[in-house]
This record gives sequence, structure tokens and C-alpha cells, in this order.
Amino acid sequence: MKTLKIAIQKSGRLNEKSVEILKNCGLAFENYKSSLISTVTNFPLEILFLRDDDIPEYVQDGIADLGIVGENVIVETKAEVDYLQKLGFGKCTLKIAVQATSTIQNLTELNGKAIATSYPVILEKFLTENGVKSDIRTISGSVEIGPGLGLSDAIFDIVSTGGTLKSNGLKPFADVMQSEAVLIGNKSVAGNPEVEELLQRIRSVLSAKSNKYVVLNVSKDNLQKVVDLLPGVKSPTVVPLFEPNWVAVHSVIAEADFWDKINNLKAAGAEGILVMPIEKIIR
Repeated sequence: MKTLKIAIQKSGRLNEKSVEILKNCGLAFENYKSSLISTVTNFPLEILFLRDDDIPEYVQDGIADLGIVGENVIVETKAEVDYLQKLGFGKCTLKIAVQATSTIQNLTELNGKAIATSYPVILEKFLTENGVKSDIRTISGSVEIGPGLGLSDAIFDIVSTGGTLKSNGLKPFADVMQSEAVLIGNKSVAGNPEVEELLQRIRSVLSAKSNKYVVLNVSKDNLQKVVDLLPGVKSPTVVPLFEPNWVAVHSVIAEADFWDKINNLKAAGAEGILVMPIEKIIR
């Protein structure tokens, strides 16, 4: 059995969540903060801790079989890798931002303007598609200080909450790309049974995280109305209660429409609603 290698960010905004999802998959490993490589003791896997900019190319070149990295990094490096699974964390938007006092109103006004960024490939593609020719100035580190120093008229960078822009006297101008963490693989992993096993574990964790387990009581007179609101994984489980004409209904509700469902269930006659987190859902 071949030992797989998966590359994840050593430090930064994706590190903690990457480690968390691997541990939630039942993988046992330690000392990841003090080492560049950690061996999983209960699965044929080694974890490589790298700079996020290096991960796509390590996967592309076969040094790592798998990787967890932001979509923006994959696009920026132009790495040829397979997208295996979006992971639902590390969500952000890459935006063009201008000074809060700027009078720029549309993209064409960026013609001839200087834009500072750490993502010149993504920015150039976006500007070209929109017929704009700007002076792209590639810098690393604190891109947001560019306009204040007179280095640029605008910036292009990752924006999560917008707080950093505001504190540097900037305002969002144009959304360019949505990004989140993705599990990627090189071209040789297709059909690998260990990769498929790991994928199944990851998907079961993601599915569980986006759903809630619900148990409720309802009279048989209102049962059909309640069941119609609860598809469950396949269908709800209905269990008779000791009290005549009453049943307990067990089901799963998607987190995204959880509160609407709960309110509708109460209106349909559900009582004693118990809501619990789910650890895994294996389909």
C-alpha cells in the first residue's frame, strides 16, 4: 500500500481548518507545528507543511499527491491539478479597491492607473477580459499600503471582512474572484483506493457539518404535514410513542435553511424539538 502525501499550509489562514478537517476524518498525527512532515499513524498518509504558494506546484509535479489550498493560489500559479473537493472554509473575495476619496466610478477609468497586487496573473486576466490596460505593480506583503505611499492608484487583494481596507483608507471597487479552500490532486491519483477512502471521509465530515439531526414529537393527525417538511437523508424515521396517537420523528435538516424549517415544523404541529450536531454522514 503506497503512502500518500498531502500538502497543507504550514501557517496562515488555512492552516488551522486544514488540520481540523484531517483530524475530523479520524487521522491521528502530532507535532505538526514543529515539523515540516508529520506521519499519520492510522492511515497511509504523510502530511507536508508548506508555504501555500508552493502547494499547487508540489502537487502538479507529484512531490505531493494531494493538497489543500485556496482556489486563488491555484489560478495564480497556473498549476495543472485536479479539483477533488471544495472544503467550505477559507472563503474570501479578491477585489480591486481604491482610496476612499477616489472619484473612479467604472473599470474603464482604471486605464493607465497603477494597481498594486500580489496576484498579477488573476488581475491581468480580469483586466484583459474587460478591455482595461493598467500598470500592474507586483509586490508582496502589505499591498493595502500602496495607495497611501503613492505606489499605486488602487490595489487588488484578498478581502474577507473589509476591515483592513477601511483602516487603510480604502473602499471596495470591483469583485474579481470568489475563492475558498479546495482539495486538489495530481493527475495520477484518479482511481487510487486510498485517495477515494480519504475523499469519502472528507465528504462525510462536510456533509455532517452542513446538517443537523432533529428529533420531534407530533400527533398522528399532523404527521403527514411534518413528514412533508422532512426529507431526511432518505426519508424520516417515525417511532411510536407510549402516549396513544403520538410518534417521534427522526430526521436531518440542512443547516442553510434550519430556522425556516424549524418554524414551519412548529406551525405544522411539531413539539419537543431536539436538535443535535452530527459527527459523520456516510452515504
